[in-house]
Amino acid sequence: MSASIRRGKRFSSGAGTGYSAFNGVATMADFKIAPSILSADFANLGEEVKAVERAGADYCHFDVMDNHYVPNLTIGPMVAEALKPVTGMTLDCHLMIEPVDPIVPEFAKAGADIITFHPEASRHPHRTVQLIKDQGCKAGLSLNPGTPLEWLDYLLEEIDLVLVMSVNPGFGGQAFIESSMDKIRAIRKRIDDAGVNVELEVDGGIKADNVARVAEAGADVFVSGSGVFKADDYDARIKEFRDALATVKR
Repeated sequence: MSASIRRGKRFSSGAGTGYSAFNGVATMADFKIAPSILSADFANLGEEVKAVERAGADYCHFDVMDNHYVPNLTIGPMVAEALKPVTGMTLDCHLMIEPVDPIVPEFAKAGADIITFHPEASRHPHRTVQLIKDQGCKAGLSLNPGTPLEWLDYLLEEIDLVLVMSVNPGFGGQAFIESSMDKIRAIRKRIDDAGVNVELEVDGGIKADNVARVAEAGADVFVSGSGVFKADDYDARIKEFRDALATVKR
């Protein structure tokens, strides 16, 4: 296995491992790992993204912040446009910005596959969902720790993904808020009861040592920034996630 060394990290050429289902154990195909580039080395961003893809990541997660809706300023559509040609991963763009509608077409044009927004950041969330879909992207709705589930009453059947924030948005590296587990379980029940094809994604404090619990609560997609990009060996770290998820029964 070939490897190169940067920032004290090992980047191998190995690919992720697929698993199949049997005996009620959830399959690896049921779960997706989404490293957040917010924690990557921006001086080598293209190589970082290639490395986690080779290690077996599924989604490339963008944390887009505007220093208005959240107290931080990060990246814009030019970064998505630059990364689109270098990865086959789904570009999963989480817009923590207000207003959100004006920037949606820019991210779609840049190559976003999924665009997720916060209902508090839109005057008309249903219209924002329609706008995202009109651009040819999947639409996601993000719920902060203090955001009530009632937003899903009229939007669940219109969207493709629910993103549960298990930290308050704005900064990476925060600890997982344990009360998020009840919210994840409640949303899983809503999705299953409605019979809709909606992914349940969780972002905030996701590590290899808690990802199985979060999956058992009902999550499908796991965003992890520092939990992946701060590892010395991306292959080994994502394997830790996969091994933990392989034990999950749902």
